[in-house]
Amino acid sequence: MNKPTLLGSQLLTGNLWKSLSFAMLLCITFSQPVLAQEKQRMLRILTVTGRGVESIPATLAEVVLGVEVQAKTAQEAQKEAARRSSAVVTLLKTRNVEKLQTTGITLNPVYSYKDNIQRLTGYSASNTVSFRIATDKAGQLLDEAVKAGATQISGISFVATDEAIAQAQKQALKEATQEAQQQAEAVFSVLGFQRKEVVSIQINGASAPPPPPRPMFRADAVQTANASTPVEGGEQQVEASVTLEISY
Repeated sequence: MNKPTLLGSQLLTGNLWKSLSFAMLLCITFSQPVLAQEKQRMLRILTVTGRGVESIPATLAEVVLGVEVQAKTAQEAQKEAARRSSAVVTLLKTRNVEKLQTTGITLNPVYSYKDNIQRLTGYSASNTVSFRIATDKAGQLLDEAVKAGATQISGISFVATDEAIAQAQKQALKEATQEAQQQAEAVFSVLGFQRKEVVSIQINGASAPPPPPRPMFRADAVQTANASTPVEGGEQQVEASVTLEISY
């Protein structure tokens, strides 16, 4: 039996390396166009953003009102504030207001200044509450609250109902999506490209901005009015934006 010679082994090894090198070359040759096409395909994406806005009536009034009294002693001030606040809260409960809650209780000393000398003259106590009520009933209720003992109306803002906001959010999203698609169609039409598919969807927002607070006014202004305090809610806007990435 003949043993393989050194030269034969070298030739065999050389042929093996040539075969491997050729296979690797073929792999690289075919891989490069594939990678280039894949990269080109990934880069052919159009990004568009649409916006939708819905206006809905603000049918709820969010009110913050309170009682503030002054007395010579802290006990007297706190007692009188509690009495008046209790009467106001009882009234509000009988009117079936929503989201009634206490928002502040304070008791502070009151000083006077004369000839650069500070003197304690009494104490000031205040209780504040917030609540929601139908806008068309807010004016009358404010008048009644003042008669019951409220001395401050700290702020009033207007919002739509949760159901109306939810419905408006859906409509705003629909409008935003349609606008984004219209933008894409306009661009593809001008450039002569053919749209393929939506590869990414991003909802950037579908919310109602917080209502701006109305200026504070004092209760004595309400008391002097001959008719019910006029309250107009206006409208609330719900906005949404949608971003689409579309391949072509």
